[in-house]
This record gives sequence, structure tokens and C-alpha cells, in this order.
Amino acid sequence: MKILLALDSFKGCLTSEEVEDTLAHALAAQGMETRSFPLSDGGEGMLEAFVAALHGHIVSTSVHDSLMRSIEAPYGITSDGTTIIETARACGLTLLSAEERNPLIATSYGVGELIADALHRGCRKFIIGLGGSGTSDAGRGMLRALVDAFAQGGTMEEVITRDTADCRFTLACDVRNPLYGRNGAAHVFAPQKGATPDMVEELDRRARHFAEESARRLGWDMSSRPGAGAAGGLGYAFMQYFQTDSRSGADLLLDFIGFDEALQGVDLVITGEGHADRQTLMGKLPERVLQRALAHGVPVRLVAGRVDDKDILTAAGFAGVDAITPDGMDTEEAVKPEVARQNIREWVRRELDPVHLSSQR
Repeated sequence: MKILLALDSFKGCLTSEEVEDTLAHALAAQGMETRSFPLSDGGEGMLEAFVAALHGHIVSTSVHDSLMRSIEAPYGITSDGTTIIETARACGLTLLSAEERNPLIATSYGVGELIADALHRGCRKFIIGLGGSGTSDAGRGMLRALVDAFAQGGTMEEVITRDTADCRFTLACDVRNPLYGRNGAAHVFAPQKGATPDMVEELDRRARHFAEESARRLGWDMSSRPGAGAAGGLGYAFMQYFQTDSRSGADLLLDFIGFDEALQGVDLVITGEGHADRQTLMGKLPERVLQRALAHGVPVRLVAGRVDDKDILTAAGFAGVDAITPDGMDTEEAVKPEVARQNIREWVRRELDPVHLSSQR
């Protein structure tokens, strides 16, 4: 039996590669052939997944995190000079302790520093992964860093137009929210970044004001475009100031790795993520894997650390939907890497032994 592994990371626990490596070893012990595609939809793990798919390499540079502390942040460069940036490596929520989270002061400045470093290396094509940010500054910090890096005088619009005119940016993004309003960046995402209700209102007001000012200066307004609210409004800044295209991060990576072609001769696809629920069906990576595999007549099993809305996920077309975490195990224990690996092994032995699979055909 030939099984294709196409999983996202189990966020905060195991990387995509670690999940798939554990599955592959467990399945090999059952006599099954596997092929692995470590994946990401633009959030955690995006950098390594895209660098591997595009046969690039990783470099690093000194930037500032969202509290303007100096850190080393990595990004990728491919053989044709395409830069791959996972914005969370510079302004990610995971870089902050719970006590430090404050989107009123958190800045995306470090993302601009990553872009500037790549520009100085001669790179002009960029893939920007949006997700996991600890900011809600509508990308103003990122833009300010670029102005500071190319301080030759002029307004923000003039500096950015002059120094990035020959650049092409593609956003890897699965968020569809606008910049501001009840479905915007502040109201939907800022609470998980430490914002109180009063902070949410202030962040939304700031985003609206920035969008109005930018529209007056540039003559167009991208604030309502789907994805403008991604990464605390970083999506908006790229769309407004760089006329950036946005694509599903999952579909972009699946195209790069030749996923559809790899489905030939495959008996089963296993996909998954840390927590699967009805939101999985809103364009997240497992849903995109499902749709492509079903188009080729290949069944897909969904496995996750935790599962909610199992009936909805099953009705969407998954051949099986399973949580690896045993009932009664608390989350703090379940997210320990070795515990998660053991739970994966147990799931394989329980659900994917050859006899069990044969009985399901």
C-alpha cells in the first residue's frame, strides 16, 4: 500500500516534518510505502516547507522583534533569487511571553528589515507568508523599516515606490478578512494577541485612519480586499503599497511541489494539523489537500492532535477523521513532543494496520 503524507505542523508541538517522520517510521513498521511532503499554508513552518519545495537555502540577519528587541531571524533564498519570508519569524506571537503581548505597541518593523536585507542582496521576487503575528499595526512598522533602510529623502510613498519599483511580492495567505470593521484584523485576531475590548476599538480606529490617509495619498484603497486583515493588517500594507497578489498559501505550496502529479498510484493520503474543526474547511491546508486528492479519486484520512466537529469534517469527504490524543489526556501533556509522537504511533497501530485497512475496503 502506498501512502502520501501531506500534513501541516501540530502547532506548538511538532513541525510538519517531525509529524511526517513519526508517521513514516510507524507505517514502515507495518510494511507500508510512504512519501512525505512537509507542508504549511503560510503560517508556522512555512519557511522550511517552501525552501525545501523550491530547493533554496536559509540565511539569517539581525532584525527587531515586535517589541524592538534585537533578534536573529531567518529567511530563504532560492537559486533564482526568490526570497521566502515567514513574517512570524520577525514579529510572531510565539516570540512573546503571555505577559508581553500588547498589540497597541507591537510592531511589524522586523519584517521590513528582512525585506531590506534581501533587497541589499539583490533579491527582487518575494513570497511572504502571513500568519502567527503578534502585531496589529496594519503593516506600518514594516513600511517604516523600509523607509529607514533606504533613507534618501522623500515621503514614505516616494521612498517605497523608488526602491521597490522592480520588486514582485506574492502573499501566501489563507485569511480572507478585511483590514478593519467587525470582521477586520483587530476585532477578529487582536484578542488572541493580548488586546482588551478597549484596545480592539483603538486598534480598529488606527487601522481605519491609516487606510483613509493612504487612500488619499495613493488614490486607491485596498483595505476591504480579502486578506487585508491578515497578520494584523500586514496583508493590507503589501496590497496597498506594493499592489501585491494574494494566493492561498496551501495551494501555492501544493503547486510548487507538484502535489497533483504525486497522487498518481497513491492508495491513501494522510493529512492533518494540530487542531481540526469546522474552520479546517475554510481553505486551510487539509481542506485543500482533500479537494485535490478527491479530484484524483484518492481517499484522505485526517488526523489531528484534537478534533471538534467530527461529523462536519466527515461529511466534507474525509475517509476518516481521528484525534491522536486519548480521551482524558490534558493539553499540557498532549503537546509534549515525545508524548505526541507516541500518540501518533499508537494511532497508526490502531487504525492503519494492514488487516484493519483491508477490512475497510
